[in-house]
Amino acid sequence: MRKIFILFLAFAFQKNYSQELFVVTDPASNVPANTLSVRLSQSLFKEEFVSGYNYHLMPEVTYGLNKNLMFRASAFVSNRTNQLVTEGGSFYTKYRFYSTDDINSHFRLAAFGRYSFNNADIHQEQIEIMGHNTGFETGFVATKLIKKVAISSSVSFEKAFDNQPNYPFPDDLGDNATNYTLSFGKLMYPKKYTSFKQTNINLMVEFVGQTINEDGKSYLDIVPAIQFIINSQARIDLAYRHELVSSMLRTAPNGFYFNLEYNFFNAFK
Repeated sequence: MRKIFILFLAFAFQKNYSQELFVVTDPASNVPANTLSVRLSQSLFKEEFVSGYNYHLMPEVTYGLNKNLMFRASAFVSNRTNQLVTEGGSFYTKYRFYSTDDINSHFRLAAFGRYSFNNADIHQEQIEIMGHNTGFETGFVATKLIKKVAISSSVSFEKAFDNQPNYPFPDDLGDNATNYTLSFGKLMYPKKYTSFKQTNINLMVEFVGQTINEDGKSYLDIVPAIQFIINSQARIDLAYRHELVSSMLRTAPNGFYFNLEYNFFNAFK
């Protein structure tokens, strides 16, 4: 009976949520209850003002406490000092407070919050607590699934603090910002489900932006991506992030993402 339940859960997860698993943003849907998700996120971005590339490695562990509440812990590793150094970490939670379901569609609303700590130097006007700044972010996200197409959008407030112990936040930079995202994803394959073991192929495009609240400086990026869901448990993301417009200093705005993820359903008995 337990095996049948796990297979049913995996098939439902693949059919209903696979095209919602965006690369750089989180949808309003959560990982399934009692599921442990392990992700290895990697990015390689080209430096704008010096030669070379900025590499970030972010291992993450996510746990779905129930259908409405999940938690995530992340670590930040980068090569900014010409060697891989652990610079900090992050704690994230998301609560889904509204949900409507239909036969071929659903709608979700969720609130989320994140706190990060970082000991690296502060080197740009962009505020990014995922790997660069100490600080917090809180906001809301809405996601609509219609058959094989998912649309998700979020808005959040982000605040940066000093990067302890050696890097106070510069007085001449704005330390808080408004973030906004808009993401589209479509299930391209399979055309019809016959087994939970079928590989899913999703195409998506995401728009990610930020405005510094104190001076109005902003940027907007586009992130096209391809995603593979294997055996309803493993996930592979490949994406490219490109700056469309920007009025702020960003040291490495363009680059690639490569993520690997594996889900353990019914993780704790």
